[in-house]
Amino acid sequence: MDIKLICTSCGEVYKEETNTFRCTKCDEPLELELVSNAKIKAGNMLEQSVLERYSEFYPFLNNKVDISLGEGFTPLLESRFLSKELGIKGVYFKNESQNPTWSFKDRGTITGVIRAMNLGFKGIGTVSTGNMAASVAAYGSKAKIDTIILVKEEIADEKLKPIAIYGSKLVKVIGDYGKLYLESIRLGYDNGFYFINSDSPFRVEGYKTIAYEIFEQLDYKTPDYVLVPTSAGGDIRGIEKGFRELKACGLTDKVPRFIATQATGCAPIATAFKNGKEEIERFNNPRTIAHAIENPYPPSGNQVLRMLKNNGGMAVDVDDDEILNAQKLMAEEGIFGQPASATSLAALIKLKEENYFSDEDIVVNIVTASGLKFTSALDQHALNTITIDIASLADIIKK
Repeated sequence: MDIKLICTSCGEVYKEETNTFRCTKCDEPLELELVSNAKIKAGNMLEQSVLERYSEFYPFLNNKVDISLGEGFTPLLESRFLSKELGIKGVYFKNESQNPTWSFKDRGTITGVIRAMNLGFKGIGTVSTGNMAASVAAYGSKAKIDTIILVKEEIADEKLKPIAIYGSKLVKVIGDYGKLYLESIRLGYDNGFYFINSDSPFRVEGYKTIAYEIFEQLDYKTPDYVLVPTSAGGDIRGIEKGFRELKACGLTDKVPRFIATQATGCAPIATAFKNGKEEIERFNNPRTIAHAIENPYPPSGNQVLRMLKNNGGMAVDVDDDEILNAQKLMAEEGIFGQPASATSLAALIKLKEENYFSDEDIVVNIVTASGLKFTSALDQHALNTITIDIASLADIIKK
């Protein structure tokens, strides 16, 4: 099927990916044209893959490639406790830690890998320091396709070994991470490797399924707000596009407002938004416990600013203390997310204190990845245990 890739800034139209996955005129991200005639497939969700159920929203993919690891269909959990505490009608968590490699990245990886295979590329790759690296490595292994994972030279063993287990070619690279991100796409494309980096158009498309699931899980209703931890910007762009497509297809009459959440220690998008800028600036000396969104110059940053302006949403940053507090609050609701995932709840609390939300709002927090991705963060919490002998057990239980 013929496709259209449209520049998110100048509107230039392309029939296929460029070798940088960006517009050759203004160097801004490309996006697939909006799907305006589709419906959700009927039937038992337990007998369908996520791309089967929402196949009409993916007319440009040959979805007969069987590389699913069971991605998608993650829980949407309501917190009645936090709803009551915050004075908001509905507080929900979309728990993306339940994906196969414990993060939302799997949704975009599968669409990216299928696209690479549809185009006949000999291999795939990505540049990442964590979640995306593990995801691409896993799906590359499943697809039995050559896979290259490029990481920063100083990556910790805690992150490195869970990537290496899948057997991809894992390469530590010394040098500027932003340059590595862009060069990998160009060099990969020219040498038969399809690099599925953060704002690759077909990766962004995969994240639309989060919107479709939320819509179904809320009994075919659209929430008022969706808060998304934001690094490169692909996730929030994909979810927002999913809701726009639901509206374009006549399945809902509104699109929720989006809130991009970042850590104060690395907040290029939130800083630009607060200052009324149309373009982001590189964030100098980033430092935050939310390492998964510590991106000083996000490649989709300018498009996220444009999207938020058109959407009526906003960007907000939260400091490490607020993040750790939110991580603990989520855990008390039974959800263990990494610090970056907790920025959505931290921002919700902060904005509610500023009377941003009404009492009747339905708000969804995206929990992007599992806390098991970064267990060192647990050292920042006051977590206590006690030690006893068996003879004292009765006393402990009685108390």
